[in-house]
Amino acid sequence: MPHYSKLLDRISISADQCGGRPCIRGLRIRVSDVLGLLGAGASFEEILEDYPFLEEADIRACLEYAAIQADHTILVAA
Repeated sequence: MPHYSKLLDRISISADQCGGRPCIRGLRIRVSDVLGLLGAGASFEEILEDYPFLEEADIRACLEYAAIQADHTILVAA
């Protein structure tokens, strides 16, 4: 089993917040929002400037969370 860092403690999931989607530290900014910004070419610095309540570790936590979510085995029925 892979070892993941404490960064994942920054990701919260609650049915009462953002429709149950993963958020950062209980704030109302979704992991997918941060990943979308990164995917669009925004730098860490730009994201932190636009969202001053975020920390660099929050962005890194989003990336780690995405890496875990992308690492699923695909089973194909024969």
